[in-house]
Amino acid sequence: MTESYSVIVIDDDQEMRNSLTHLLGRVGWTVTGFADAEVALRRIETLQPDVVLSDVRMPGLSGLDLLARLSGPDDPPLILISAHGDIPMAVDAIQKGAYSFLEKPFEPRRLLTVLRHAAEAHRLAGQARRMRDELVNLSGLDRVLLGQDPQIVSLRDRIVDLGATDGTVLISGATGTGKELVARALHRLGPRRDGPFVSLNCATLDPARFEEQVFGRAGVTLGHLRRADGGTLFLDEIAACPLPAQAQLLRAIETGEVLPLGADEELRTDVRIVAATNEDLAAQVEAESFRPDLLYRLNTFQLSLPALRDRGGDVVLLFEHFLRAMAETYEVATPDVTPEDIAALASHAWPGNIRELRHVAERRVLAARRGAGTVADALRVDDGGEEVSGNLRGAVARFEATLIAQAVRTHQGRMDAVAEALGIGRRTLNEKIVKLGLDKDALLD
Repeated sequence: MTESYSVIVIDDDQEMRNSLTHLLGRVGWTVTGFADAEVALRRIETLQPDVVLSDVRMPGLSGLDLLARLSGPDDPPLILISAHGDIPMAVDAIQKGAYSFLEKPFEPRRLLTVLRHAAEAHRLAGQARRMRDELVNLSGLDRVLLGQDPQIVSLRDRIVDLGATDGTVLISGATGTGKELVARALHRLGPRRDGPFVSLNCATLDPARFEEQVFGRAGVTLGHLRRADGGTLFLDEIAACPLPAQAQLLRAIETGEVLPLGADEELRTDVRIVAATNEDLAAQVEAESFRPDLLYRLNTFQLSLPALRDRGGDVVLLFEHFLRAMAETYEVATPDVTPEDIAALASHAWPGNIRELRHVAERRVLAARRGAGTVADALRVDDGGEEVSGNLRGAVARFEATLIAQAVRTHQGRMDAVAEALGIGRRTLNEKIVKLGLDKDALLD
């Protein structure tokens, strides 16, 4: 079935307006015509068209004036038409943001193609913005995706892209990096958002009862696959799935059918599978403890979550975020983050990743209620009382070098932009680069 689009047609020539309305209406478009661009502009918010088609030369507000008024990210694309073969005008219009410029008379097929492409692009852009807005608002996901490290920026975009699909996704990452939060985001952003999200940690199940828990038992247990019908089943620690169950899981993914224990007939189930692991599944395939065909199926799409220690300056940004959240929870003032705190954060290895950082922030806030404590104190609890490694000066230098290197790569070597992003002057930036022994060209390789 052909998708229906809507268009506003603006032309002071009634015959041309009627002709365009008839042409577009005949192929299923919803068309609203206006002789006056100012009147049309006032109706755009109400009509919410997919695209606007306007003549250039009209009394009052011209097509080029209209282009200047339709410059927001949510505004529909504008296609300009003109009976005057003015190439400089066409070039100027395109440079200022017009989707296309057509000269009268034009081929109807050419017009319909350009209009359809513009409408499709507008709808896709709108869907992406809505999904990104929802991604920002997802409860708990700020623990994973807050930050400006290039890996995290790319990850956010990938989650939005994969959220729109219904394919199987494999999420890899160390313990504490937020794999289940990402799985929930994929569910919330996708076409199954109104269905159930069922989470199962394969490592916590008794191997003897694994098949019953996942596939069910006739007349006794429904099974997680059928509980997730119409939604998403999240299989955490998928490497712990017993070999005998892997064949059944593969069949369920491929056919959408599941055979409960003790049942004579397979049952239909409509489920999206999202799996997660902190192990090397390829190595497990080599060791013959994981089926290669199941890995290929699970790995249709892949998301890799970086360890916290690899995220540079995001550590401090995330820590400050958690401090504010914990201070609000415990109803106390947010503690200041001192240079000594930054040094402690920068020098720690963060084996527990985001989860560990959040716990450290919570301990720091609880200590602040007593008017005492530092980040180093909070870290000693995790480290069994050991001192934070490295001296203060060295830790600060390492942290500064990481921040500068990250900013240089992000801004592709544009040093004015790097200095602005870091909140320091260009001269100060140059001095730090020399002092820290950084090579800008090497950072961009």
